[in-house]
Amino acid sequence: MKNKKNWLSYGFMFGLLLALSVQAAPLVSNIMGAQRAGTKLVDITYDLTDTENTELTVSIRISKDAGSTWDVPCTNVSGNGIDFPVTPGTGKAIVWDAGADWNGQWSNQMQVEITAIAGAAPISEEYLVVVLSTGSEATSYPVSSLAEIPAGGWTDEYKTTKLVLRKIPAGTFTMGSPANELGRDSDETQHPVTLTKDFYVGVFEVTQKQWERVMGVWPSYFTNANYRDSRPVEQVSYEDIRGSSAGAGWPANNAVDADSFLGRLRAKTGLTFDLPTEAQWEYACRAGTTTALNSGKNLTSTGSCPNMSEVGRYWYNGGSGYSSGGDTSGGTAKVGSYLPNQWGLYDMHGNVWEWCLDWYQSELGSSAQTDPWGAAGGSDRVIRGGSWIIPAWSCRSAFRGGYWPSYRLYYLGFRLVRAVP
Repeated sequence: MKNKKNWLSYGFMFGLLLALSVQAAPLVSNIMGAQRAGTKLVDITYDLTDTENTELTVSIRISKDAGSTWDVPCTNVSGNGIDFPVTPGTGKAIVWDAGADWNGQWSNQMQVEITAIAGAAPISEEYLVVVLSTGSEATSYPVSSLAEIPAGGWTDEYKTTKLVLRKIPAGTFTMGSPANELGRDSDETQHPVTLTKDFYVGVFEVTQKQWERVMGVWPSYFTNANYRDSRPVEQVSYEDIRGSSAGAGWPANNAVDADSFLGRLRAKTGLTFDLPTEAQWEYACRAGTTTALNSGKNLTSTGSCPNMSEVGRYWYNGGSGYSSGGDTSGGTAKVGSYLPNQWGLYDMHGNVWEWCLDWYQSELGSSAQTDPWGAAGGSDRVIRGGSWIIPAWSCRSAFRGGYWPSYRLYYLGFRLVRAVP
């Protein structure tokens, strides 16, 4: 389906919605809008008809000058009439939090464009953003996209009340480590891997505040309320993240338990977020590098290494001297404290071990693989990236480990991925 558009024009006077006009068009009709009294929330409803498709993607953009430019931020949106999937029907509802998005001078007239296309919309933007500010009791989380890093950089909101993921292009890389890599282990046999689909991966590890916004609890060991929000969440198991029932099914299927972190996030965004496969994780970590670290550098020592100190928190640059109530000078670091890789991903080395989808295998072999999903079964799920409590050699791009899915400890966390439709 091509774009089918309807227009809703409305003016603001002292924060009140004053004018409304509708131009009929196929698919989207009967648009009505009203600003809630005493708030800057705008309620927009419309009818959506389509005899050929049962699921559509609906997007919205806003102009402050009658359609000449479309530069009004519109990320704080929610409801059953936005994003994907939206089923045809009457009374579809979108709530736009104008106060949260755009506190500039109100114009006399603004326009809203609603667009519906069949199926899941292809995402062309570089970054995907999920707004979690409404917390665990929210019925939905708004999702939007960004073409580039915001002018002010990744501020704390993107580490606490928003999740941000970066689009990673499909490609081929060499998984594993060369025989002469310092600290190399026996389960790192090199082999070519091709990933045929683009995917999004978290710019940061999921933090304590983000976990609380979805789950409503604070499970981590590092509890100091002055510092915990932007530290990575830890003491969360594979089962906490995906569930112990349906969530244990990978690679037979990608289902998750409804009350797990991913179950709640999927339900409130309509998007299939998950853990990365082991191959996705190493591909994203390396970002085109073939060295031990994704900075393009190798280790100078298996223990304390200045090159490792540049890219992540480990035992010799702040991991020691920790306490549960201490600040970020010991234990886990605030996410984003060290150098990112070439794709702008932080803390792929150190800070917390990151769960992956796959069952751990002691040998991946030397044969070429395409979109590998891992072994059909096993006892341990893969962990990658090293952590704050270990030496440099265990934080290398190729280092592999595993724990049983119910395991929780103060160095186990994760980051998210989302497949591109």
